[in-house]
Amino acid sequence: MPSNLLTIALPKGKLGAEAVALLGQAGLPTEGLETDSRQLLFDYPQEGYRYIICRPTDIPVYVDHGAAALGVVGKDTIEEAEPDVFELVDLKFGFCRFVVALPEAEAQAIMVDGKPDLRKLNHKRVASKFPRVAEKYFTSLGMQVEVIKLHGNIELAPRVGLAEMIVDIVSTGRTLKENQLVAVSDIFSATARLIANRVAYRMEYHRLEPLIQRLKQVVGNGG
Repeated sequence: MPSNLLTIALPKGKLGAEAVALLGQAGLPTEGLETDSRQLLFDYPQEGYRYIICRPTDIPVYVDHGAAALGVVGKDTIEEAEPDVFELVDLKFGFCRFVVALPEAEAQAIMVDGKPDLRKLNHKRVASKFPRVAEKYFTSLGMQVEVIKLHGNIELAPRVGLAEMIVDIVSTGRTLKENQLVAVSDIFSATARLIANRVAYRMEYHRLEPLIQRLKQVVGNGG
């Protein structure tokens, strides 16, 4: 890989498309850059940039291990992966929420004075694609739960008896409603973030800092 190219890891899909639009607004080369194509590397040697297109969950790995100096990834992925990187800018797109959700009947059963009492879920099973986030949340409440890691279709778990509840990310809540699930607790909200490899940030500070400031200006974080 040409050492003079500043490498940025971008996620496939909608989040990646929004990232490309934002980078373009910040003055980076993005002509022909598509996050849904089969091409996974895009080089812009004249401008000095390279883009890696990969799965969102792999971006922290590429950045943490130095294959990319920068990356755009959801805060949800950062919280689960806990990479040793710098989190630099809240890019303010890709909004979603981490929630605890239950089947409608079970949600009603834990209501006390009109509010859900999560303590009634102690020692229950929770299915999630984000086991670390789920474990940390319930531990913070002084609760013990059995976390079952799944890789997709989390909403199915309570319907077939695999788990009593789920921890998942939602944006509109439509999928929960379609599966007769109700969010009973918000864990935290997440948006896309710009992350940096720690060594690259120090070594390439003169190149990275102007870019970071332009991105902050575009998203209204400063400048």
